[in-house]
Amino acid sequence: MSDNRVGRAIRERRKVLKITQPHLAELAGVSTNTLYKIEKGQGNPTLDVLNKLAEVLGMELKLEVKQIR
Repeated sequence: MSDNRVGRAIRERRKVLKITQPHLAELAGVSTNTLYKIEKGQGNPTLDVLNKLAEVLGMELKLEVKQIR
């Protein structure tokens, strides 16, 4: 992951909802270590994992494809 926008958005939303990392990981069916790495920008999560987290947090996952010239 080249930047941490996704991880930062997940962390901020989790904190707004007052959910701990272990609780969010359990609700989404991912490991706490995976969630920790995503939030720190160190992970390389699959779309499935991101979708599970977004669903629990009430977020929407969007994929944007840009043409490079």
